[in-house]
Amino acid sequence: MKKFLNDPVNFVDEMLEGIYRAHPDVTYTADDKRCMVTSRPKTGKVGIATGGGSGHLPLFLGYVGDGMLDGAAVGGVFQSPSSEQMYQVTKAIDQGAGVLYIYGNYSGDIINFDMAAELADLDGIQVKQCVGNDDVASSKVGEEHKRRGVAGIYFVYKTAGAAAAEGLSLDEVHRLAEKARLRTRTMGVALSSCVVPEIGHATFSIGEDEMEIGMGIHGEPGISRKTLGTADAVIDEMMERIFAEQDYKSGDEVAVLMNGLGGTPLEELYILFRRVAQLLEGRGVKAKHVWVGEFATSMEMAGASVSILHLDAELDRLVAAPANTPFFKHFSA
Repeated sequence: MKKFLNDPVNFVDEMLEGIYRAHPDVTYTADDKRCMVTSRPKTGKVGIATGGGSGHLPLFLGYVGDGMLDGAAVGGVFQSPSSEQMYQVTKAIDQGAGVLYIYGNYSGDIINFDMAAELADLDGIQVKQCVGNDDVASSKVGEEHKRRGVAGIYFVYKTAGAAAAEGLSLDEVHRLAEKARLRTRTMGVALSSCVVPEIGHATFSIGEDEMEIGMGIHGEPGISRKTLGTADAVIDEMMERIFAEQDYKSGDEVAVLMNGLGGTPLEELYILFRRVAQLLEGRGVKAKHVWVGEFATSMEMAGASVSILHLDAELDRLVAAPANTPFFKHFSA
């Protein structure tokens, strides 16, 4: 293992200390650095909270800020935060209009978020939940409730955050978050493993000439392992599965997230997006909003994912809204 570390046990907390020193627009509550909240709460606004394991930056922590999230709780690398941590974040960000939880479909997160919501209810804080499950590879059609939440949760954050910033009610913010969730699909591919600092070795092995289609962001198995093909061939296989589930018609518009998993050069991500754009254009579909970069990583894993949000008028407006967070800035046209 070759990493910039002090003591691996302190990896998460030292990372957090660096974020707080670099970005004064975020702080923490309950004397727990793993309970991040915005430094600029808006009175009367619906609070938006997320959480999950560390090791996925900018996912979770990086989206706390204006126009997106109000708080995030994180655990150790690839480990869920506790229910108490989520409860503390919930109390800190509640501004009297209720709180929406948005998080991925993982058993530990579900248990702890449910318990945090119950604790919040005892305090009179209304909580609604939206559980991301955009990973097409992790279960078949008809069993979407079994699917993992991966990079496409970014679109749910963006939609809900913009809706809350408009002053919409908790019911409306939840409805729009659910709409974004239901209209988002993601496929990923991994070329290498990653190293959890406290473990000190690769979490799985993969051949130098191999790729795994559909691998999860914690190293969960994909749907096929095969010899690495050309960039175009890889995208063709990934997009075929997304197209099979989304009823795109000529003239439709989408938002595209071309995401790196931590160890893929930006140049390669643009090569991959080039093919995504070609395939969309071939169907008469316009990629109206495009983001290329790292939005949900897996430590230093080499690989990428593509997330497609099928837009309508409401989602188009909210995805285009401005946002300003430590790791993400978007300005309206």
